Amino acid sequence: MQEKLNQFKRNEVWELIPMDDSHQVRGTKWVLRNMLDEDGNITKNKVKLVAKGYRQEEGIYYDETYAPVARLEVIRLLIAYASLMKFKLYQMDVKNAFLNGFIKENVYV
Repeated sequence: MQEKLNQFKRNEVWELIPMDDSHQVRGTKWVLRNMLDEDGNITKNKVKLVAKGYRQEEGIYYDETYAPVARLEVIRLLIAYASLMKFKLYQMDVKNAFLNGFIKENVYV
């Protein structure tokens, strides 16, 4: 958790301002998850800090998070097409991709 907070500070994700009673303040929560290998052993602990900006509605699971991941078939298709067209492919891992986006609204947490 401390590593995640340090990343927020390093990337200047938020700005600390005095509290204003005219705005609704959103709560936050930590989402913890253990990553398992094929034998069921814990290989990595993951943590996310999320703003609780949801309303609970019937049939919608607001406590789950979603991280888009490319399927293996799509990666194979990309590599085959790049090979056919003689493209150069580069790979990178972005740990804090969501931190690089900008929103126009002020969000108070």
